[in-house]
This record gives sequence, structure tokens and C-alpha cells, in this order.
Amino acid sequence: MRVAHAVLGGAAGFVWLVLPGMTPPTAAPVAITTPSPVGSTVSAAAATDGDETSGADLVLPVAVVGAAGALAGYGYLRRRRRATSRTAPGGRTADAPRAADGEAAAPGHGGGEGSGEGVPGLVDAENRLLAVREELVFAEARGGPEAVAPSARAVRDAEAELASAFAMRQRYDEGVPADTAERRHVLAGIAGRCEEVIRTLDAGSADRSVQAAELPRALEAAEARFRELTARTPAVEATLSALHARYAPTALDAVTGYPELAKDRLVLATTELNSARQASDMGRPAEATGHLRAAKGAIARAGVFLAETDRLARDLDGAARLVPAALTGAEAELAAHRAPTRPEDASHVAPLLLHADTVLAAVRAEVTSGRPYDPLDLLRRVARATEPLAAGDSGVLAAAARLTAADSVAAAEAFLATHREGVRVTARTRLAEARRLFARGNAATQADRVRADDLAREARASAEQDVRLRGHQGERQRPEGQMA
Repeated sequence: MRVAHAVLGGAAGFVWLVLPGMTPPTAAPVAITTPSPVGSTVSAAAATDGDETSGADLVLPVAVVGAAGALAGYGYLRRRRRATSRTAPGGRTADAPRAADGEAAAPGHGGGEGSGEGVPGLVDAENRLLAVREELVFAEARGGPEAVAPSARAVRDAEAELASAFAMRQRYDEGVPADTAERRHVLAGIAGRCEEVIRTLDAGSADRSVQAAELPRALEAAEARFRELTARTPAVEATLSALHARYAPTALDAVTGYPELAKDRLVLATTELNSARQASDMGRPAEATGHLRAAKGAIARAGVFLAETDRLARDLDGAARLVPAALTGAEAELAAHRAPTRPEDASHVAPLLLHADTVLAAVRAEVTSGRPYDPLDLLRRVARATEPLAAGDSGVLAAAARLTAADSVAAAEAFLATHREGVRVTARTRLAEARRLFARGNAATQADRVRADDLAREARASAEQDVRLRGHQGERQRPEGQMA
């Protein structure tokens, strides 16, 4: 296109140059009547004006042609440079990680986004796993644990495979490896693991689909779960109201509006269950299965909203009981460092002690102010301030860090499960890394627990931003990948 523009500009300039010479005069030249000295150069120039074009008339056309040529050359150089640096459609180089990208769909499974880095399936594989987990609850209620044992094993295998893929993605985002060819191999490995996740889930769920004869029992199981959550909703609303009276508003930000969202999902489930029942009674099992799948997806998300509110209430109460002990434990931890055994340690420890003392004083002031506060936030501040000086895997400070990290991981997981259509790969990767660090046996130090907390909170913030920017496109769509 740019070459065509350059050629067109050159042609226009050429026509401009030759047009004056090709156009016949329409009237006789008019002589200049201004008197001039005989034999002067002005008279000579005036005498020749009617016969030939002056040099000044050529300046603008020549400039146009030159500019067109320069633009054509610049466009050619840019195309060559971009072609040599590009590794995939989209123009992103493989050795420059893009944390928000890399969520293209796995082959044959839609729902992901194209990426210049060509990472297929991370989003789709995790969404598929979440959907199968939700279905297992209904399948177990319908047929018992033994009936879903093969699917449960498939879910565990898929979880391990997906965790490996996300760990590779986390290292990739951190710039490891640095070599371009090796980074391409990493992307290929992630793609292969995501495909394996979907194959494993498909194989494990192949025999779990509802047959026409089983539709009545499947509907009864879904309706029983629906009635259970409907009856539970007022109690959860009362719990949230009581929390607002006891704690600061910031303590409840993670679950604000969750009871209302649960009721919205239950309203949707009512419509889908009624449609499923009608289609089943009229002998249309395929249609009934589709409505049942949508109803189960809505019921599952309503359950997450309600359970997360109850979970936060328990964690806040536990944190409130732990704050005084955490302050005492922090003082004891700091006292051990106030008299360093080696003089060279004093310069390193002194600023850490000063910072920790400042934080602990602020926490005490908030606790004794008489105003509602966020106990989880206070524990988080104590754990962070003392982390460089804390030691060991036991004690009240370790318990405080475990509680805050567990809270952050659970909050991020609940948000992902209920808003997964809008959450991109960065938030999912950070959450997976937080899970890995927080898993039993991995968080061996206080720094690991604090890091897991930070990653989970980063994941939740990133997921919320994704949903704000992209919208929750799937909240009234039938969840894909569920076994009806």
C-alpha cells in the first residue's frame, strides 16, 4: 500500500512537471508595458517568459516527488525491520515477555484470546477444569463417590499438569530462560501441557454425561442444591450485616455484593431449571440437558458467592483473636535482635528494627482506638514488618502469615471461579504461583508465606481489572465444558 502511494505521488509530480509544456496557450502573450532600460537583463528575462518555464516553477513538483520517494524508502525499511524482529502474527518478539498475553485458545477449544507469543490454552484449560470440578459436585450427589472416582482422578491429574504449565508461564514472565529459541520451546511446552489437560478431562468425563433416562434424577439433584442455597442466602446476608457492624468497610471489600450476586445466579437457575423440567416432560432430552447444564453452572457460582462470604467471616474472627498475640510475638522476636552479637550486624538490623517498631506502634494505635478495623490487614502489616527478622516455621507470626496468605488465595480463587470468562492469563498465573508457594511443604519460610500473600493479592487485583476492562461476558451464558 505504501509503495502504491509512493508511485501515485511520483506520477502526480511528473504530470505536474510536464503539464505546462503540453497545454497549448489560449491567448497571445501580453507584452509588459513597464518601461525598462534597453538591453537590461530584466527585459531579456521578460522576453523569454512566454516560451519556457522558469526554474522557480519546478521547486514544488520536485519537492513532492522527493518527499514521496523518501516516504516509500522509510516504509520499506520499517517493513524490513519489523519482519526480521517478528516471531508470530501480532508483531511481538519472543524475548520480551508480555504478562497480560499468552491466552490463545487450544486447538479445537474456543474461548481463549490470540497472542503474539503463541501461548495456547492456559485460559481454556483452566476454565475447563473449573467447569468439570463444578459438575463433579452434582454427579457425586446423583451417584455417590464411587460413581465419580474416574472423573475425580482425571481432575487430579489435570490439576497437576496445569500447575506445571502455569509454573512454566510464571518463569517465562520473569524472563527465564533469556534465550529466544529456548523461550519458544517453553511456549511449546506450555501449549502441550494445556492440550494434555483438556484431553485428560475429556477422557475422564466421557462417561459422565446424563442420559435421557437419568434426566429426572439429575434434575432432582440440581433442584435439591438450589433449594439448599436459596434457604441459606438470608443467613449469609445477616452474617455480612453483622460483619459490617464489627469491622472496617475495607475488611469486607472482597465480598461486597456477593449475596446479591448469589441471588442473581439463583434467579437464573430458576429459569433454567424450569425450562429443563418442561423440555424433559415434553420428551426433548437434548434441550433439557442444555438447560440443566446452564442451571448447574449458575447454582455452582451462587454457592461460591455464599461460601466465600462465610469463609471471610471465619477468617476475620480468627484474625481478630490473633492480633494481640501477634503483637506480643512480634515484640519478642524484635527483642532478640536489639542486642546483636556482632557489631557488623548492627548497621543492618537497626533500620529493620526502626521500621518494625513504627509499624507495630501504628497497629497498636488502631487496635486501641475504639474504631472498627480490619484484623486481617493488621496481621498482614505485622507479618511484613517482622518478616526480615523472623525465623522458623512455628510461632504466632508464622500463623499470622499463613492466615493472611490463605485468605488472599481463597479470595482470588473465588473471584476467578465466578468471573472466569473475563479473567486473563496474568491473574491466573500469579494465583497459580501463590498456590504453589502456599502448598503444604513449599512455604517453609516466612518470606515464602508473605510472597504467596502478595501474589494472591496481585492476582485478585489483576482479575478485577480484567473484568472491568473486558466485562463479565459469560455470566448469563451457559458454561462450556460442563458435563450435563
